Amino acid sequence: MELLKKLTQANSPSGNEGDICRVIEKEIKEYCDDIKIDALGNLIAHKKGLGDKIMFAAHMDEIGIIVTFIDENGFIRFSAVGGLYVKNMVHLKVRFSNGVIGVIGSEEEGFNKKPELSRLYVDIGAKNREEAEKKVQIGDTAAFIGDCYIINDTVISKALDNRAGCYVLIEALKRIKNTDNDLYFVFTAQEEVGLRGAKAAAFAVKPDFAVAVDVTDTGDTPDAPVMAVKMGNGAAIKIMDRSVMCDSDVRTHLIETARKKHIPYQLEIMTDGGTDAGSIHLSGSGVKTGGISIPTRYIHSPSEMASVKDINSCVDLITLLASDKWKSNI
Repeated sequence: MELLKKLTQANSPSGNEGDICRVIEKEIKEYCDDIKIDALGNLIAHKKGLGDKIMFAAHMDEIGIIVTFIDENGFIRFSAVGGLYVKNMVHLKVRFSNGVIGVIGSEEEGFNKKPELSRLYVDIGAKNREEAEKKVQIGDTAAFIGDCYIINDTVISKALDNRAGCYVLIEALKRIKNTDNDLYFVFTAQEEVGLRGAKAAAFAVKPDFAVAVDVTDTGDTPDAPVMAVKMGNGAAIKIMDRSVMCDSDVRTHLIETARKKHIPYQLEIMTDGGTDAGSIHLSGSGVKTGGISIPTRYIHSPSEMASVKDINSCVDLITLLASDKWKSNI
């Protein structure tokens, strides 16, 4: 799990994936035949083969903020990069790519009423605009600060969405010994702002089949909406979300593989939100696409929570799928 810690602590909001991209590239370069980074910032790792062309995708960006204005007193106004829960943001810490750390504050009126993004600001301890602009510029992005803790079977950290998915692909790639399949492990950019990187990557790869790996909500906490997915019950095989109706043949293949190899799994229907599967399945003339998700509580917060066993179940499933003969089973 030391790798997961390293992945979660990289600072890479959407559109600025350089830090996490370098970490992943260093980790996988010995386990694939070719690596390239495309124009959108996707990292595409190719393990060559003559069989089915299969694309596994996990987005490497995270939610964050972007600087829009610095006032005369040195306080920083910002906009969202990805989906933010404004009511939970006051007094959270953020880190800019140059290491500058700030605290999110709120105007008193905004704090007492329903919170709005326009009433929040970042305080980096600057005395005035001139001092602040020496550290932060308009357009700079920052990610939330949240240390990674692993306690028995539980991992708590910022950016498990979707560094946990990246971890799954990396560990699966390391385990694959012999396969005839033509494999593409794609670590996508800008998922949090509209599934953008996956669209370009899938167009370039033109896979026969694809599987997106991401996190998913759970229905097992007191404030959760009704949902069958529970943390600790295994890999979640996606049926649908707001971005995709997963291909029925691919879904069946995932389920049958998990059953045969006794990998714990559950079925996922996510009524809010989407994943890279939404862009991949629409690429070109269409791609038969499925999804595997890691059940995660408190998504889009600095304290996301997941089960180590669930993460490892996803690693096991992806490893097996990479060696399967898909066309003969679908």
